[in-house]
Amino acid sequence: MRIRRILGLALATATLAGAGAVGAVSAGAASAPDISRDECTAAGGQIVARPYAGEICALPDGTTQAIT
Repeated sequence: MRIRRILGLALATATLAGAGAVGAVSAGAASAPDISRDECTAAGGQIVARPYAGEICALPDGTTQAIT
């Protein structure tokens, strides 16, 4: 019974730590500055047109940034 409680607390702590890390990464990605079309292609990115939302740069690492 005591081991289950300890394992449960460890799992809860790990889950909260993971959620905090994901939140920090998301906040960092959301605050990334816009880049130009030339900077996007120079970084190996691909320009993607979104209907009614303009264009974004899809970078090779999976992140996206708005194009200025």
